[in-house]
Amino acid sequence: MCGIASILNLDAQSPHIPRALIERMRDRLAHRGPDDAGIWEGPIGSIGHRRLAILDTSSAGHQPMRSDDGRYILAYNGELYNDHDIRSQLATKGCTFKSSCDTETLLHALITWGPQAIDKLRGMFAFVFIDTQARTAILARDPMGIKPLYHTTVETRTETGAGRQLVIGSEIPAILEHPDVIRKPDPITVSAYLSSIRTTLGQRTMFEGISTLTPGQWIHIPLDSPDQTTSANWWDNASRTPTQGVRQTIEDSIHRHLRTDVPMCTLLSGGLDSAITTLLAKQSLGSLNTYCAGAKVEGFSDDFSFAASLAKTLNTNHTEVEITQESFIERWQWMVTQLGVPLSTPNEVAIYEVASALRKQGHIVAISGEGADELFAGYAPIMQQAAAHIAGLNGVDDTNGGLFHLASNAWISEELKPGILREPWYQAADADAHLKDHYTQAFNQVREHSPTDSPLQAHLRFQRRMNLPNLLQRLDTSTMLAGVEGRTPYADIEVVICAEALPMIEKYIAGEPERTKIALRQAFKNDLPPEIVNRPKASFPLPFQHWMAPLTDRLFTSPIAREFFSEQALGLVCARPTNYWHMAWPMINLMLWGENQFGDKQDHKDESACSGKYSSSTTSG
Repeated sequence: MCGIASILNLDAQSPHIPRALIERMRDRLAHRGPDDAGIWEGPIGSIGHRRLAILDTSSAGHQPMRSDDGRYILAYNGELYNDHDIRSQLATKGCTFKSSCDTETLLHALITWGPQAIDKLRGMFAFVFIDTQARTAILARDPMGIKPLYHTTVETRTETGAGRQLVIGSEIPAILEHPDVIRKPDPITVSAYLSSIRTTLGQRTMFEGISTLTPGQWIHIPLDSPDQTTSANWWDNASRTPTQGVRQTIEDSIHRHLRTDVPMCTLLSGGLDSAITTLLAKQSLGSLNTYCAGAKVEGFSDDFSFAASLAKTLNTNHTEVEITQESFIERWQWMVTQLGVPLSTPNEVAIYEVASALRKQGHIVAISGEGADELFAGYAPIMQQAAAHIAGLNGVDDTNGGLFHLASNAWISEELKPGILREPWYQAADADAHLKDHYTQAFNQVREHSPTDSPLQAHLRFQRRMNLPNLLQRLDTSTMLAGVEGRTPYADIEVVICAEALPMIEKYIAGEPERTKIALRQAFKNDLPPEIVNRPKASFPLPFQHWMAPLTDRLFTSPIAREFFSEQALGLVCARPTNYWHMAWPMINLMLWGENQFGDKQDHKDESACSGKYSSSTTSG
């Protein structure tokens, strides 16, 4: 698990890239790779890498990794869970290996098969691969979107020349270190964030001109003719069928996710998903440490009691990490500053705190349960709403399913948005036309390829496409901020294939009693206590609705907040933050992000300076 920072020249006359610049970009990602740092420099660009050593912790895994002849360069972030399988295939083609690091496996695979190697990968990954002879670059991201990769193109001019450069980073703050990257908010994504609390919208990010690779996307770039760049996506040709049943597939995935050369543990919330991962990890490893995070607020959550009970049953070494209101407020602000984007969910604070605690106790890899709900229908309220929506169609094609999901799960609804977001921003966001088009197209795409046994299949796949990457990004950024690799065995492509092939009756049944995650509960009902098997969804919840008051007070006096939001909206949220928590959370996050990214001390004192800075941004949207 690592961090990538790169600058690639897109013109022959592009200026020399200062080593100090690529070092600064790379080291902005030091939390993602505290164990090692490397740089490759050549005529076509520079690549920086920070390493968190997980497999083969020796210097043999140093990156960027070069082929023996120096032609190929790879900077890689992630883990391959079919590393052994790919090595066996490469060995038949004459490849030999100097390390047990999966970076070397990926390097040989890309040299041998080119972009077709991406279809063979089973794991979480983002990488930059350079062919210095052909002067081409490949950027890629795993099909589930577990590992992030961002990029932008800039016009740059120095004393040594001028030209275009492609700037790449595992996190946006690394890209913003480049002096020619213009730091502007993207009004379309800003408005979309208020509805979805997602910091990306397709390829768009919170920053105008900075794009993200979407889950499964790879880009092939001829550096001397970037206008001939091609892009494809793993999901474009995804037609595989499952080879095993539910239990066998999950057992295989968890077994593969347990491979590591450093200490490993599991996150245990006391719910079904983390209970299964902990059960199987304990069976394989023998001794196991488990961790649970949350708030010890009376009458709020019983995660701690369920997790402690299961830890005792499974005989794990269990640690509880308590989150208080004071620590929540402090950490929330700090994380927005470090990550360079608003938080998506309050749970990110709990994930960071538990990752920080387990790291201090010597654990580097943590197994988590993200993904099961989106694959096996674990969110009862969403499934109930979708079933009611389908019933109301009376057999008519569900062409507006995407807009249904946008409306039914919005933090700030379409009706309220014009009264909350100030007019210049709302108009610059084109009244959310792009947001609505994105949801409509995404739903219709999954609907075309969903099983026909139930119309609910399309709605569940839509959750996997839209909701899951956001949760996986939440886990990645929160754990990596503590120097921890978070692994998600459910968000494994073989588990996805298995789950999506199941008929809906094996995942969700409406009515009384309502049943969720049926196949998952059935597969492990004899291995876990009944109270765990039958427990409703839970995942490190926090009473954030009651904790935000210290920051809602700041909303009303913040020049940045007044630039974003109407006077009426600010007054309403500041007066009753607990009642209007669904507005307060995204509004406060945008305030914190805006102050950190676009304000300075002078701006905070001078509202006109703040407004002037934003006005130029909004009119350009």
